[in-house]
Amino acid sequence: MSCLHVFPRTRGEAAISSNHHILILVENLPVPFDRRVWQEAKALVEAGYAVSVICPKGKGHNESYEVLDGVHIYRHPLREATRAAGYLREYCLALFHQTYLSFRVRRRQSIDAIQACNPPDLMFLVALIHKLLFGTRFVFDHHDLSPELYVTKFGRKDLLHRLLCFFERRTFQIADASIATNETFREIAISRGGMAPDRVVVVKSYPEASRFRRTLADQSLVVPGKHLIGYLGIMGEQDGVETMVRALAEIVHVRKRSDVHGLIIGDGPELARLKKLAADLNLGDAVHFSGYLSGQPLMAHLSALNIGIIPDPPNEFNDKLSMNKVFEYMMLGLPIVQFNLRQATRDAADAALVVKEHSPEALANGILALVDDPQRCLEMSVAGQAIAEREFQWTNEARRYLTAYRTVFRRRLDVNDKRHYPAS
Repeated sequence: MSCLHVFPRTRGEAAISSNHHILILVENLPVPFDRRVWQEAKALVEAGYAVSVICPKGKGHNESYEVLDGVHIYRHPLREATRAAGYLREYCLALFHQTYLSFRVRRRQSIDAIQACNPPDLMFLVALIHKLLFGTRFVFDHHDLSPELYVTKFGRKDLLHRLLCFFERRTFQIADASIATNETFREIAISRGGMAPDRVVVVKSYPEASRFRRTLADQSLVVPGKHLIGYLGIMGEQDGVETMVRALAEIVHVRKRSDVHGLIIGDGPELARLKKLAADLNLGDAVHFSGYLSGQPLMAHLSALNIGIIPDPPNEFNDKLSMNKVFEYMMLGLPIVQFNLRQATRDAADAALVVKEHSPEALANGILALVDDPQRCLEMSVAGQAIAEREFQWTNEARRYLTAYRTVFRRRLDVNDKRHYPAS
């Protein structure tokens, strides 16, 4: 069982939480693999709520139903689309499974609020059914910008893009509250989504400090005289990991440096292609793909790194994101090399070396600038850890997250009170 203990509850707060059941919908990642959703679910359980999650299978989590740390998890099969035409099929199947499973959840226990974690911005349809039939509250957990993501992946603003914009507006329209991952997302909810400012709360995706700290490095990754640069995260087209692989090829073959090698941690639709690219570029032992890791093996791999890489290309989508790997690198004291991403640069501050030009050659220049300047690396490491220790407190984010739910339910209680006791 989690030991968050985010804050003491008053008698009134306990009464609110103990009577409510939250259903969380996730379409693109399984739980507990999705760290943010898992932390939110555990925070709700700690606060006395009953919690259920509907999500896809995958990443080693293939049970159709299980209970972990008090969270009831229902999983369904899902085949991730790689082309625009495939998204309609993927999303329709996901909506079918989510709708069916939501009524299965309701048969077990009535649902007081449904939280939808995008992408896509279609899960409001599931919530809308329960809202119309049962008065269920709807909370939108705004993880990604679906219209911008579509343009980044497919390079066009067509009918499907216009539909994504329409679905985003409808999602905000029926939401009783929206949870934003940063201030930029909050502004989008207010300006583009038309939400009242008091219904939008920022909850950042900080890891739990007690679980995310340096440990004994995996010695198989530590090579005397070599610097290990690394990437942690999902590998999709928009994540730019290919640029990192090509930067390593530039360092090894063009710059003739044998003192730099790379570690790529994670999984995703691009993994097989990236492995083939590394082989085609004759990188050999200069790059290692670990696949998906969690727990102690993940921390042992991360603790072997000297520099963290954020290869995501600058674009309208990535510019607005607060990236988990920024927070994770900083908590571990890793100096960062990244491209000129507006939100990531703001989050990383002095812990990042920002490469202005987007190219493998420019990324290689940034990596070697840090490799050849250990004093600068140390200063960036200290700066990043200081920010992390001061600001990256999940307990504070959990408090804001729970306050959003208390506000939603208290607002409903106030409305019911006015119905029963009209003003004289």
